[in-house]
Amino acid sequence: MRNEPHLLNCLNSDLIEAGCDEAGRGPLAGSVFAAAVILPKDFHHPLLNDSKKMTEKARETLRPIIEREAIAWAVEEVSAEEIDTINILNASITGMQRAVRRLSVKPEFLLIDGNRFKPFDDYAYQCVVKGDAKFASIAAASVLAKTYRDEYMRKLALEYPQYGWDRNMGYPTKEHIDAIITHGYTPHHRKSFHLKQLEPTLF
Repeated sequence: MRNEPHLLNCLNSDLIEAGCDEAGRGPLAGSVFAAAVILPKDFHHPLLNDSKKMTEKARETLRPIIEREAIAWAVEEVSAEEIDTINILNASITGMQRAVRRLSVKPEFLLIDGNRFKPFDDYAYQCVVKGDAKFASIAAASVLAKTYRDEYMRKLALEYPQYGWDRNMGYPTKEHIDAIITHGYTPHHRKSFHLKQLEPTLF
């Protein structure tokens, strides 16, 4: 079984590489989740792709396969409160750094989705714009980050059903915005992510 034909298995064939990605930068509510994944150099699966291009069923199918077959993987959560303290970019970077530190195998090189990262622990790394559509390890990290975050938002939705988080995952849909207007904000909303039209109702 092959990956999507555009996905590369590695950048450096002689190094242990970890792909890193996050999910949840844009929502008004909930944590951001970040993942780091080290895949075997010969890992292939026909469902593997940028998680945003995959169906929910495909992501859920692939998650246990990645967890079982990866050399190492880790997922980290950065709370809405911490996002408000350090901003969403730093929260995303921090989450990826924490995930890398939790890997059971230390990588020799990091492939980072996007164009921004910060050096830490002397790791060599390369940022790759739209990397989740280019490298298998980043795509795998995107699947883990997305599925763990969606699972988390569905659990929050049981506590706050009026916001529709099991459907919108905290993103600023009309349903979500209308619920904020009607019911106000929750402790899980990001204070730094409010919409200008809702400022009179803030916290």
